[in-house]
This record gives sequence, C-alpha cells and structure tokens, in this order.
Amino acid sequence: MSPVAAAPEAIESNPKDTTRWAAVLAIVGAGIVASLQVGKVIIAAPLLRSDLGLDLASIGTLTAVFSILGVLGGIAAGGVISRFGARRMLLLGLAATGLGTVIGALAPGYAVLLASRVVEGLGFLLITVAGPAALQRIVAARNRDLAFAMWSCYMPAGMAIAMLASQAFGDWHAYWWCAGAAVVLAFVCVALLAPASPGGASLSWRGLRQDTADTLGAAGPVLLALSFTLYSLMFFALFTFLPVLLMDQLGLTLAQAGLYSALASAANIIGNLGAGVLLARGWRRSTLIACASAIMGVVALLIFRSVLPAMPTFLLCVLFSAVGGLIPATLLGTAPLVSPRPALTAATVGLVMQGSNLGQVIGPVTVGGVIDRYGWGAASYIVLAAGLGGLIIAACLRRVRAVHL
Repeated sequence: MSPVAAAPEAIESNPKDTTRWAAVLAIVGAGIVASLQVGKVIIAAPLLRSDLGLDLASIGTLTAVFSILGVLGGIAAGGVISRFGARRMLLLGLAATGLGTVIGALAPGYAVLLASRVVEGLGFLLITVAGPAALQRIVAARNRDLAFAMWSCYMPAGMAIAMLASQAFGDWHAYWWCAGAAVVLAFVCVALLAPASPGGASLSWRGLRQDTADTLGAAGPVLLALSFTLYSLMFFALFTFLPVLLMDQLGLTLAQAGLYSALASAANIIGNLGAGVLLARGWRRSTLIACASAIMGVVALLIFRSVLPAMPTFLLCVLFSAVGGLIPATLLGTAPLVSPRPALTAATVGLVMQGSNLGQVIGPVTVGGVIDRYGWGAASYIVLAAGLGGLIIAACLRRVRAVHL
C-alpha cells in the first residue's frame, strides 16, 4: 500500500464530489494569486525604474526574495503546516501576501518596498507548501494526480496573467492594488470552500530536526527536489530572458515580446494538465520526467542559438514550455508517494519546493552571466546539461520503492 493510501486523513470518494472540487479550485486559485505576486515585479520593472530610480540589480533583488525564502524555509514550512493544519496556514499565507501587497502599494521608497516583498514572500512560501498538503486531504486517491496537475498550473497561469494584465496599467501602484484585491478574493474563496484540516502533534525544535533528518534521509524526496531544481533552472533560464531574446534575436517590439512571452508561459499549463491525464492512464512517472527533460534540453539548443526564423523559434519556446509542464505536475503528484511517512507529506512537499526555488535562483544568474560573457548560444549548453541531469535522476527514481515510479 502506498503512503497516500495509508494516510488516515485522506478522504475517499463520496457523493459530495462537487463540494470537494470547488475546494480544489479555490486552493488552485490561491496558488495562481500567489504567483501573480511573483510576476508583477518582472512586468512592472520599467515602471519601477522610472518612478523609484531603481537599477536592474535592485529589481532582481525584489524578485529573488521569494525564491531565497523558499530555498531556506521549505521543510520548516512543512513542519509548521503539519502542526497547525493546511487550511489554516493557507489562509495565513494569503493574509501575509495581502498585507505585504498593501505595504508595497504604499511604499515611499525602495527599502519599504523590499520589506513588503519579504512579507509577501513568507506568504508565498506558506501558500505553495500548504496548497498541496490541503489537496492531499480533500481529494480521493484516484483523483489525486489530476488535482496535483491542476495545482501545478499555478505558476504558469499566474505569470501569464501578470504579463497580459500589464498592458492595462500605466502606474505600478495600481498594479499592486489590483493584485491585492485578487488576494482578498482568494482568501474569501478558500475560507468558504476549503474544509478545515486537523493539526498534528505539538511543534518543537527537536521534532522539526527529526522530521528534517527523516525527509532528507529518504531517497525519494531528495530525488524529486533535485529534479525540480533542474526543471526550474531550465524553465527560468529561458523565460527570465525570453522577452529580451525575442527582442534582440528576433526583432520583436516590447509589446509583441510581452504578448508572445505570455502565450509561451501559458503553454506550460497544457503539460501540467497533460501529466494528470497520462498518469491516470498508467504512464510511469520516471518516463514522463525523462522524456520532458530530454526534449527541453534539445529544444533549448535550437532556441538559444536562433538557428530558425522568428516564428519557428517562438513555436519552439511554446513546445519547450508545454513539454516542460509534464515535470512539475508529476513531481508534486509523486511527493506523497515517496514521503517517509504520511505525517511528513508536507515536509516532503516543502523539500520539493525548496528544489524549485533553488533552480529559480541559480538558473537566471548562471545563464545571465554566460550570455553576457559568451553570447546566447553558450546558454544552450547549460540547459542541455540540466536536461541530461534530469534523465539521470529519472533513472534513479525507477529504483525507489513506490507506486509505479
């Protein structure tokens, strides 16, 4: 029996499917709203530069805060969520995100804006770890892969919305206020639709250390975290610089580059949902990870080296994004299966998200440095190497004793 099937809090199928799926949509919506807070800084960068006089390094710091907090606090957040309950921590994360957004909208300068991003980042961390933990408790086992596939759409969906919404704003303060309104809406939906989840044993440093040691000592969670690190490195290595690539290499205008980037980011949703369908049809999880990693690495060679005309290159970006979406959905759906014990599901998800955030930190920095020194073509080899690493990790996952890896 898998760890998921053994979890006492897992709710099996019953006639109240509509209520349960409404809760799933509310939780997924909370994730989308959280990722919107990531994308708003990237899209509002020109407005922040002109209004506050910020340089690119300062804007990069505003963006990197989220990932750094995720790298440092993923497992710890899982322990807190296991203790106090996923729904309660999800609501707390939304409240922190909303508070940070309000502080940011009222910020008179960079220092306060950076502090607001720290508050938002703490909320983002709680949301992204509590969301999967909440889904684990409210979805029947046979529907879990689909639910996690829906959840994994939160980042590309939020980023795409942020890119498209940017066309409607000429002032970054208005952008912040609208993002805050979205947080309030998500809070209300989760509060009304998501069922309460029980807390666990009392939280202690000793217990947290033991949970961390147990999670890091298991091969499955570590392999998933490494796989997510490589995926995030590949994905953000391209999408952090995609508007610049489209403008510099393909001659698009800023408006065109923003629209094309949004469409390419949204294509990631296809892969996320496709993973849920393929897993439900019996595909091996390791096979999906291996195939997606290999395709992303090869396609990156063609994209970064600009060997094709503009439109075919853009279509390759769409393919890169869509195929890549198979990986996060598969990893998040697999996390409960490889958790050392049911009580450590949230900690396992936290470790996996730490891997995701680590890739978001090192990918853009590494690729950006390589592009500056050696040109766009050299960056393709970094993504290709990450793709090969994904193949190796997928092979290692086959040896983990869990259900159909």
